[in-house]
Amino acid sequence: MRTLIHPTYFPSIGTFAVVVQKEIIWEVEDNYQKQTYRNRTYICNDRGKHLLNIPIRHVGGDQGRQKYKDVRVDNRYTWQRTHWRTLQTAYRTSPFFEYYEDDIAPLFESNPNFLLDFNLKTIATICDCLQIETPQLKTESFVPQYDIYKDLRFLVNAKNETRPKQRPYSQVFGDRHGFVQNASILDLLFNEGTNALTYLKQQDLKFLDV
Repeated sequence: MRTLIHPTYFPSIGTFAVVVQKEIIWEVEDNYQKQTYRNRTYICNDRGKHLLNIPIRHVGGDQGRQKYKDVRVDNRYTWQRTHWRTLQTAYRTSPFFEYYEDDIAPLFESNPNFLLDFNLKTIATICDCLQIETPQLKTESFVPQYDIYKDLRFLVNAKNETRPKQRPYSQVFGDRHGFVQNASILDLLFNEGTNALTYLKQQDLKFLDV
């Protein structure tokens, strides 16, 4: 059975473990909702867990709800520069930052129009780094409940988040804050590098009942 999830901004380790272990179909026909991982991700820096948030152009009033695929990135803010500098500061001393730097940096040199397209691009970049194929299947209409897919769309929720129990790995500031669970896939990639794929394959998914 295929597994249905949202494309998010540099997904969490738990979500990317699903991408690695299951056959994925992306939800691209739903309405945009605030306070989800559609436009945010958490990394680890010297202060602990740190939020990176992509500004978007909100649509309201007579236009009502907006489809996720129609949400535009607000490039009036220099969020790309801020995010990349934050990543450099947080991970420049990690074992594999320089190894993947040239793959990740171009994402922050662009001015993406649509949030969904950019999220899919970040996922494709990570898949290239992991040397796996990027899932290509997408929904063609919005269906509230599915019988033919395993529905894990709840993973997009930032509030009441379902978190996996993860085996600790070495994090740059782990000596200060202890192990930070379920950070962005970037945290695993920069710290574990070529071992990241094995880690994702071994991640226990029982917490999702999948």
